[in-house]
Amino acid sequence: MAKKVYHNPMLSLDELLKEAEAAHGHLCAGQILGVRMAMLACTRLGIDEPYGKDRKRLVTWVEIDRCATDAIGVVTGCRLGKRALKPVDYGKMAATFADLSLPLGGDRYKAIRVCALESSKQRAKDLYPHIEPKNTQQMLAYREMPEADLFTEEWVSVHLPPKEFPGYKGERVACAVCGEGINYDRFVVRDEKTLCRACATVAERYYQPL
Repeated sequence: MAKKVYHNPMLSLDELLKEAEAAHGHLCAGQILGVRMAMLACTRLGIDEPYGKDRKRLVTWVEIDRCATDAIGVVTGCRLGKRALKPVDYGKMAATFADLSLPLGGDRYKAIRVCALESSKQRAKDLYPHIEPKNTQQMLAYREMPEADLFTEEWVSVHLPPKEFPGYKGERVACAVCGEGINYDRFVVRDEKTLCRACATVAERYYQPL
């Protein structure tokens, strides 16, 4: 039986912005930056069908939990639930896009990191000083500004061992303290006991029992 070939070419900027607005609930300057950031990365990596023939090539690290992250997911098809979207809380309007078809050896892959320029806000103000509020001003400018005025680009390598791949199914083990199941080797062995990270670092976990 012939292998099915998926074809789903990249949408235009306007089409992707509509998709991002629908997914996020509203359109804002951050959404536009996220869409354009992801489109730029796909162009540099030669990915023209992120939902088609290239749908398994990308893994993306996002460095901020804001609007741009949702937009990046819309463009690339990378999702947290698919393990193809990796959040890293740096608080930066930046993302790194790794191409799994470009291995560098040692579980490392070629990637491009794209970061929004701080100067883009002033550039938007210079272009449309008469437009208020600021978000509307930036939305208009960010649609039109050249990529070089919006972003920095840097070729990087990222470490992605097989167990961090989308689709990886590892052994599920139970925590010796709370009894909850742990996936993807996210456990700690201490005093010959297997612990979840929450029980291993009680003082540092994000929740505390009432």
